[in-house]
Parts: sequence; structure tokens; C-alpha cells
Amino acid sequence: EYFGEGITIVGNKIVQLTWRTNIGFVYDKKTFKKLREFSYGTEGWGLTFDGKDLIMSDGSENLFYLDTLNYSVIKKVQVYDNHSPITKINELEYVDGYIYANIYTTNFIVKIDPKTGKVMERWDMPDLLTESDKLPETDVLNGIAYNKDTKHFLITGKYWPKMFDMILK
Repeated sequence: EYFGEGITIVGNKIVQLTWRTNIGFVYDKKTFKKLREFSYGTEGWGLTFDGKDLIMSDGSENLFYLDTLNYSVIKKVQVYDNHSPITKINELEYVDGYIYANIYTTNFIVKIDPKTGKVMERWDMPDLLTESDKLPETDVLNGIAYNKDTKHFLITGKYWPKMFDMILK
């Protein structure tokens, strides 16, 4: 019924987006019991938490800041580099004051200043998988997660047979 997308932890709750149904879910972190639903006016792609607000992507060049009590949009920030807006912002991670995102259908991961939306750094990762790793269903780079204990990023993709443990510098 729902295509689950972005997910993050806020205190003792798990907040999850759905892709095209405009419905988000809030669960108890320990029991996974659904506590509530909320709606939003766009697609749900990525979700992260900066310690104060939720930050959501919808595949556009915009990041939406959501209130953690009522899940309403507080503000919108456009992401851009030196040339133009950056679209297809996907999975999000908030790390050390910056937002990291993979750019869907590309091999790029970007580091975004959350106040201005400016891309501060960009990493191109075209050759993570070898040809022998790729199967017919193997698709694009499509996932990043941050491990705060190791300070490493986990990078993977759609139907990838591997996950990569990396430091982005």
C-alpha cells in the first residue's frame, strides 16, 4: 500500500516518509507501534534530523524543514552549486552541521550548507562496483547512511550486492 522512503530517528520516535502517497508515519522507537500519521504536499524522498528540525527532500532542488511536533513545513531552502540549482536530491544525512545527500540517477554525493543551500563539496563515485559485481537489475547509487561511532558513511545503491564503508573528505 505504501512505498517507504526516508526515515530518521527523533528522540524516542522513528519518522518515516512515503514516496508518492504524501503520508508520513511516526513510530515508537522501542516497540515500532505506530503513534500517528501526518501529511505533506509533495513526494517523500529523504529525511534527516538536525537536532531541532526534520529536513526532507522530494527529488527537487529544495530541502523542506519540518516542525517535529506538527510536521508542518517551517521553511524551504534551495540547493545550488556555482552553476545552477541541484535537482534529484535524494537520501539525506545530517553530520557535523552539514547535510550530505546523494543525487539520484548520478554517482554524486554532495555536502550542503543547511543555512544557504550551497553545495560545499561534491564526490563522484563512478567505479564503486566492478563489472563482475553488476547484475542485470543493478541500478544507480541510491543510499547513504552515517555511522556516528566510526564517523564513516555507508554507501550503496539500488540492487547493489555490496555496501561501501567510506570516509568523505
